[in-house]
Amino acid sequence: MYQTLLRDSSFLALLLRFDQDLAAQTRQEGCRCGGTVHLARYLRKPRGGPESLGIEFRWRDSFCCSVEGCRKRLTPASLRFLGRKVFFSFWVLLLPVLREGPHRQSLKRIQETLRVGPRTLRRWQRWWRESVPQSRFWQARRGDWALPVAGQDLPGSLVAAFGSVDEPAERRVLDVLRWLAPMSPGCRSGQPAF
Repeated sequence: MYQTLLRDSSFLALLLRFDQDLAAQTRQEGCRCGGTVHLARYLRKPRGGPESLGIEFRWRDSFCCSVEGCRKRLTPASLRFLGRKVFFSFWVLLLPVLREGPHRQSLKRIQETLRVGPRTLRRWQRWWRESVPQSRFWQARRGDWALPVAGQDLPGSLVAAFGSVDEPAERRVLDVLRWLAPMSPGCRSGQPAF
């Protein structure tokens, strides 16, 4: 799966379609003040995609209220971007899992290919284990499973909570990213629309 993510943009294309659906929903809902929202997207420089990735994968949709005095910015949830992290969301999710598991050689190759240093990987792991369990999002949603997901074992425990081992890895990663999407800063919805 990991080599596929490095070379093939089809998984990213799926994430882009979900992001576009979330953006359309946000635009249709409009601003809480009742105003119309206008597109105010911005360019990101995400790392970790195939070199042939088009510019459409780098745009982050956002909206701005048209009402003078409000001008509130609305940023829809995203499956491609995890907060302000520079790398695509699935790498921020998967590399700390690989670090803990039996795939150390795969991790080393991917780290070299993506140029993810050990300090960055440790920072991501600290973020998963310290910041995420303390977040309001996690506190509100940690009861979504019949069995508790251990915060000290994130993100591996989160990936394990989605689906069974015989389920394709891409499907499990997609399910985790869909669940995490409302965690994006600026999102007002608590649940993705799909």
